[in-house]
Amino acid sequence: MTKREVVKMVLDGKKPPYVPWSFKFTEEPKQMLQEHYGVDDLDPVLGNHILNLGSDIGFFEEVEPDMFQDVFGVIWDRSIDKDIGDASAPFVISEPSMEGVKFPDPHDPRFFANIEPEIAKKPDLFRVFQIGFSLYERAWSMRGMENLLMDFMMYPDFVHELFTKIADYNIEQIKKAMEYDIDAVYFGDDWGQQHGLIFGYDTWKEFVYPQLKRMYGFARDNGKYVMIHSCGDVDELFPDLIECGLNCFNPFQPEVMDINEILPMYQGKLAFHGGLSMQKTLPFGSVEDVERESKALIDLGKNGGYIFSPSHSVESDTTKENILKFIEIAQEQLK
Repeated sequence: MTKREVVKMVLDGKKPPYVPWSFKFTEEPKQMLQEHYGVDDLDPVLGNHILNLGSDIGFFEEVEPDMFQDVFGVIWDRSIDKDIGDASAPFVISEPSMEGVKFPDPHDPRFFANIEPEIAKKPDLFRVFQIGFSLYERAWSMRGMENLLMDFMMYPDFVHELFTKIADYNIEQIKKAMEYDIDAVYFGDDWGQQHGLIFGYDTWKEFVYPQLKRMYGFARDNGKYVMIHSCGDVDELFPDLIECGLNCFNPFQPEVMDINEILPMYQGKLAFHGGLSMQKTLPFGSVEDVERESKALIDLGKNGGYIFSPSHSVESDTTKENILKFIEIAQEQLK
């Protein structure tokens, strides 16, 4: 059975032969692992089951030291956060109006350039086309977070228009991606805080939910699985997300939701990817803590509905020893 088939079993609510895994890393730990293993491509040595395709959050051009511009025109300051950075003023949308706002080409060849070469190299992996900053995050990066949060209340028509435009853009990109042999579409969009949603359920239901139904529905109607990443305490949204067509939720943070209760509760309805504490265990725990938590998660996921992983892309505050331990625990399943 290929890794691709094992992931499909999990997403279909079936019991897999073992718990699949897929790990992601920010730049510094990624480079550390590349040096440790002596490779550029980590997927084969890690045994990852998911092949990430597309560009995720897009392409960036350095316009001055530590300042990078994305394809939407947003300037990201990477003087502190070297991975993505902080969206900086002046923002692309300075007023609550779509007049004069231009979007990039959703069919830009760069978004699709790695699909065929990566599939050719790793044909046994589950193929996921990624769209990062897929709605709310794209909107606040262009408008500014504080501005957008006020716009929800003061200029709702503008927000609806902006969100519709972003969803239209994503659907166009998905249409192009479906010309290739992909299995799923992944949407990245953080809605949660440590406690509850950033802007409350009613606002989410009015502005975000209708666009998710369009985007997720389009992917599902074309025979693709739907996966999302949304950090924070968002489990109150799971029934709505399932209704929209969601198959798999990431990052499954143990600090903000009871993963031991939630995974069995949604068995056969929604799969989860993540779960290994990125806020506590990995940066502050011992190797023994990582081993214990990793084994518990794999045991929890043996009946299906679970893909093992840290609850976020692993960041630079995690030691190499802790990283190597959860990799070892995952791979031991096949020995």
